[in-house]
Amino acid sequence: MKYSVIDIGSNSIRLTVYKVKNGKFKILFKAKKMAGLAGYVENGCISDVGIDLACESIMEFKSTLQSLGITERIYVFATASLRNVVNTDETVAKIFKATGFNVDVITGEEEAMLGYAGILQELSVSSGAFIDIGGASTEIVLFEKGRILLSKSYRMGSLKLYKDCVKHILPGKHSFKRIKHAIKHEIDKQPLETSGKYSKLICTGGTARSVLKFARYLEIIDPGNNTMTSEDLKKVGDFLTGDKRSAANAILKIDPERIHTIIPGYMILRYISRKLKTKKLTISSYGVREGYLCQKILKQEKNTVIRRTEN
Repeated sequence: MKYSVIDIGSNSIRLTVYKVKNGKFKILFKAKKMAGLAGYVENGCISDVGIDLACESIMEFKSTLQSLGITERIYVFATASLRNVVNTDETVAKIFKATGFNVDVITGEEEAMLGYAGILQELSVSSGAFIDIGGASTEIVLFEKGRILLSKSYRMGSLKLYKDCVKHILPGKHSFKRIKHAIKHEIDKQPLETSGKYSKLICTGGTARSVLKFARYLEIIDPGNNTMTSEDLKKVGDFLTGDKRSAANAILKIDPERIHTIIPGYMILRYISRKLKTKKLTISSYGVREGYLCQKILKQEKNTVIRRTEN
């Protein structure tokens, strides 16, 4: 059975098609649009242009799914892109009218929990920390022996920091200071109270995957490796925040879509890694979409079947 999930994020809108059998899934198809919706927020509202862009992206995905013969079990959810604006209800109504899809706007806590559930579909880890850096929010979960100790969602992300703190394409000296201040200010609102070191940090999201690409490109880690040390992370950062021409040329070669967001996103990752005293970072290819599939769609279907059987 096929299930399709469309994730309306602040930086990108993504479609993933899954084949599910006996409670296990396989990814059949993926697509994304770098919509940058966080850039269309003014005075707390997402603009009509931003809403139209979201609708256009969703309709493109709808057309793609139709060409694949998929017209059922299509689910759409949104994260900080729509929950952190004041015209959420109006935006959801406009998207429904234009596309026919109801959008499930998940809370920050839900996003953290679903991201954590998603990485557990790929990695076997019982203790550590989890981070998902998006375009306009960052989610963090601390867990020990399979039990969640803390989950938080912060109103900071790679695209939001770029929009708020950077005047040119790549940040300069003063931009770095503004970004660092913004990260610290946001974390201080919800302090990360930890009882000790979190040597393992599981990372997901576009920023983390981009950082992994650069670690491989710079030959800091082997091509097939998805784990790096905190020192490896620093080496990536030293390159990205060093000579602007070298950094720009590499970004345009390795991950051009993130030319403006990779450095702000990296700075969030580096700050949290140091805060948690991380020794190793593992980048997962799964995240909130896989968590949404398993925890919201499949679990809900299973509970519906159980209720019908009981009745």
